[in-house]
Amino acid sequence: MASQTQGIQQLLAAEKRAAEKVSEARKRKQKRLKQAKEEAQDEIEKYRQERERQFKEFEAKHMGSREGVAAKIDADTVQKIEKMNRDIQSNKNPIIQEVLGLAYDIKPEVHKNFLLKLNASK
Repeated sequence: MASQTQGIQQLLAAEKRAAEKVSEARKRKQKRLKQAKEEAQDEIEKYRQERERQFKEFEAKHMGSREGVAAKIDADTVQKIEKMNRDIQSNKNPIIQEVLGLAYDIKPEVHKNFLLKLNASK
């Protein structure tokens, strides 16, 4: 009977050691997964930074800087406004004369709908 108790104690001790080994293996696995995830995040960040740098180089090469583009748009806008103002000044008097001529040149005539009504009532 003592040998059975001793055998059971050995089995329990072996089971405990096996559980500890499984637990340690799980911990190592979790640690490796966490490390792999961190490494992947680092690689993703490096790749993103590299692509961002390439994009900025491309943008600077083909478009110029944003400030340069904004300055060019502002300059174009100022030029267009100045041209419009010159066109207004040069065409103002002829346009006013034309509008006044149309307002003064009144030719009274009976509307065609009224004429149809008169003809229909006859």
